[in-house]
Amino acid sequence: MSVVLNLKVSDVMKEAVFTSPNVNILSVAKLMYSKKIGSIAIVSPDDKVIGIFTERDLTKVVAENTPLTKSIGEVMSKNPWVIKESDSISKAVSLMYEKEIRHLPVVDSEGKLKGIITSRDLAGILSKLTSLE
Repeated sequence: MSVVLNLKVSDVMKEAVFTSPNVNILSVAKLMYSKKIGSIAIVSPDDKVIGIFTERDLTKVVAENTPLTKSIGEVMSKNPWVIKESDSISKAVSLMYEKEIRHLPVVDSEGKLKGIITSRDLAGILSKLTSLE
């Protein structure tokens, strides 16, 4: 177990799907559906993470009858929690648990998007670990 918790986020992160804040909600929802993903990072022109839009945000948009022509920047979760690619998996697990989040954008030392790690990714790591026992 300690071997897994000593892994770096960069060892297990996946490529993040991202968009700019001016894209409309419908386009983002279609992209999430086609890519079979539960979140999308919203980045500034210099690739810094400024928001995230998740399945939970989409549920809220639908429940509140928000027009799907609105920009994603108007409804995204602003300034999301992020983790550095050099941080440990242990830190990612703690942050996701404490903040009750399932999607964690991964950034470099300059805050630029490098990938994403999800609760599903972490569950997969644990599954592999327990199958080795």
